[in-house]
Amino acid sequence: MIQDDQTGTIQTKPLPDDPTPLPQRVAEGDGLGLCQAVLFDLDGTLADTAPDLVAAVNKMRHDRGLEMRPLEMLRPFASAGARGLLGGAFEIGPEHHDFAAMRDEFLANYEADLCIETTLFPGVPELLDQLDARGVRWGIVTNKVTRLSEPLVALLGLDTRAGCLVCGDTTPHAKPHPAPLLHAAELLDTAPERIVYIGDDLRDVQAGFAAGMITVAAAYGYCGDDIPPQRWHANHVVESAEELQQLLRDIG
Repeated sequence: MIQDDQTGTIQTKPLPDDPTPLPQRVAEGDGLGLCQAVLFDLDGTLADTAPDLVAAVNKMRHDRGLEMRPLEMLRPFASAGARGLLGGAFEIGPEHHDFAAMRDEFLANYEADLCIETTLFPGVPELLDQLDARGVRWGIVTNKVTRLSEPLVALLGLDTRAGCLVCGDTTPHAKPHPAPLLHAAELLDTAPERIVYIGDDLRDVQAGFAAGMITVAAAYGYCGDDIPPQRWHANHVVESAEELQQLLRDIG
């Protein structure tokens, strides 16, 4: 495993061309009616972290006398963290001899200005308020490492509200392995098949599927530029947090 993806996360082996992790489940209805808790990915699902991620890599360009690149140009690379943003900003990959040092520089820039322009996505505050009002347990499972996740979640005001925070280095494996989601299920004291997992990356859907959870692809997030969310074989695809709120209205 390589600590790189999602600004200090654990990157697992490359994904296969066919994103289907296993033959798809056959279930009656959409499965949501039986669910009792909700888990969210962090970057690109709950929080729009791209502005600060892009600022961190643009600082590197500025320090080298290069013109900074527009947010919208680099935004799709945010789902791949340091690896993606360095690739988008400098056209280099992990095989480049300067990559490790540049990754460390990027992470230092990001950690220094972790939550300057980062905000919750539109509709997410209302969604979380609704879940809290109904007494629905919810938590966060991210591939971002603890040293970045914990302060960011606190700065967003979610640390005292989330029922759990499982990070990329909490368990021996990161997503798409199901271990982080299964650990979160234990922390929420809820059976995995009674949990909905929402994320904006194919790995989120793969991990949720492998854990036996109902999966929702957040198409409003970063989602990369390879396989579109509609082809991830998630149980549901939503285009906004408001649509997600409607989808989860009967949870709990």
